[in-house]
Amino acid sequence: MIIIGELINTSRDGLESAVKGRDVELIQDLAKKQEEAGADYIDVNCGTLLKEEPEALEWLVNIVQEVVDVPLCVDTPNTKALKRGLAAHEGRALVNSITAEEERFAETLEIIKEHDARVVALVMDDDGMPKGAEDRIKVGSKLIEDLTTSGIAEEDIFVDPIIQPIGTDQEVGQHILDAVEEIKKDYEEVHITCGLSNISHGLPERQLLNRTFLILAMSRGLDSAIIDPLDPKIMALLTAADTLLGNDQYCANYIQTVKSKE
Repeated sequence: MIIIGELINTSRDGLESAVKGRDVELIQDLAKKQEEAGADYIDVNCGTLLKEEPEALEWLVNIVQEVVDVPLCVDTPNTKALKRGLAAHEGRALVNSITAEEERFAETLEIIKEHDARVVALVMDDDGMPKGAEDRIKVGSKLIEDLTTSGIAEEDIFVDPIIQPIGTDQEVGQHILDAVEEIKKDYEEVHITCGLSNISHGLPERQLLNRTFLILAMSRGLDSAIIDPLDPKIMALLTAADTLLGNDQYCANYIQTVKSKE
């Protein structure tokens, strides 16, 4: 399971002011804690800063990489910010994200190839957000085909089926699960990721829904998630589910994880 730590995002409480004020200690501490908790990538997102975003994203990439060994997920739809973030990144980054929108696809693909980055592919096209499982499968498949035709390997693609709040559509959870299963069945080497916490937006006891949906999605083929790795319960459930789904040879990761908590 590939874990993308979500906490360095200026849409979260206190993070916009921390980035604006260039609070190195706070940002680096948050990055280190996520790596120590098991994050494989650290997401960096300062999209709320608008005009300041290119400079701020470059700064974030630089200061986070000073204190972690894992690569970063450079998270922005702004191509100017993306170029500066990737130019500052050492090693191979993950870009979040590309879509099937014609103009955005072409612009983002050029940047991704220039920096040999891996990529999150959002199942959205020029018709807008997906409406059901069929939309997600159709757009996801097109993105995969277009990316691989352009020279991006399947194992470097992370399809995001776009999780929408269950509180606004009671069927959206099933749509996402069906799409995850179908895309994974057709493209075994492609990763499936998601912004997990979107499922519970606007509802009480959000962590209960997030944790439950993660396990359901993993059982259908989800092998990555953008989550809070500092939530010990979701990390424990993730480890246990990975083991029960046969992804942990001789239960080695599970045993090591349990022993580390003793």
